[in-house]
Amino acid sequence: MKKIIVLGAGMVGRAIAIDLCKEFEVTSADIDKQNLSLLKNFPIKTVRCDLSASEKIKSLVKKFDLVIGAVPGFMGFKTLQTVIRARKNVVDISFFAEDPFKLDALAKKMNVTAIIDCGVCPGLSNIILGYHNKQMQIDSYECMVGGLPSKKEWPYKYKAFFSPSDVIEEYTRPARIVENGKMIIKEAMSDPELIEFDEVGTLEAFNTDGLRSLLTTMKIPNMIEKTLRYPGHIELMKIFRETGFFSHDEIEFSGKKIKPIELTSKLLFPFWQPDEDEDEFTLMTIKIAEKKTDQKKIIEYVLLDRSDKKTKTSSMARTTGYTCTAAARLILEGKFSRKGICPPEFIGEEDGCFDKIISLLEERKIRLILKNENS
Repeated sequence: MKKIIVLGAGMVGRAIAIDLCKEFEVTSADIDKQNLSLLKNFPIKTVRCDLSASEKIKSLVKKFDLVIGAVPGFMGFKTLQTVIRARKNVVDISFFAEDPFKLDALAKKMNVTAIIDCGVCPGLSNIILGYHNKQMQIDSYECMVGGLPSKKEWPYKYKAFFSPSDVIEEYTRPARIVENGKMIIKEAMSDPELIEFDEVGTLEAFNTDGLRSLLTTMKIPNMIEKTLRYPGHIELMKIFRETGFFSHDEIEFSGKKIKPIELTSKLLFPFWQPDEDEDEFTLMTIKIAEKKTDQKKIIEYVLLDRSDKKTKTSSMARTTGYTCTAAARLILEGKFSRKGICPPEFIGEEDGCFDKIISLLEERKIRLILKNENS
């Protein structure tokens, strides 16, 4: 039986470990004892370990056939680098800020397949684009995505269903989009617009830096990614950002130096903590338009997934985690073996991989609806 280690036992990391333990020998590693205790009812080995220590990771992953990286973004690049140096194939969902292609030469030298950004968006969205980009000449790509609680509670109308620190990164990191073949950098949370969605109602879409690897791998003239929230949430986040609450620069207070982001996180995150039985959903829409002057083909996908109340698994954990486990299965079954840094669009380009990913997600009741395909 193949052996897998999941680095990180947060909300998504746990969902990944639980899904994979049905077919593989799985170990979960985390420094948080409470996180690991939530896996006690499953056939999963647990290891309490400081995953910020490279030497410990290198020693930890030695006996495994595949590594899953599910640590917070600020730890992601260093962790991935360590795993590659250990010559282990890896699927990563840490969504770190650094350029992953800086590790491409190392991964090829070590003969490692390293799939990065393999969640729902980036992740599944990239797989879809990679699949269609191989079949048609695309003029434009638009993706809108958000994970939200079904109940809108004051004051934030939001709960964080993945690392809260990574959520704040979305609100501060400049957004890179492509217009008329040129990359444009815009302020995070810029260009807000209200959009009505079936079954969900009115949401606010705004620019975030979600294109990531697509900026390098896809030669498409127009590309944009927007995040979705309930109206009102982003205005609050803009106030926090503009008044310095998200700053990493130290300030002096009562004779001590503190980072505003650390204080903000301490006060903010308890409000964003989902309840154990929190009902939430993930919504993602994708529009792909063909590059033609007449009879332009437009393809539109919609994904609307809700939390699994029976297993108490959030939708964000399901859609992110199960895309990751589907990719992991492709590696372990020898269906994807490209070496180097492999963003998810490379999976979409590989013959048979798109259909396999969609099939594995459908088995877990995550349905991607082809809403529109017309000319």
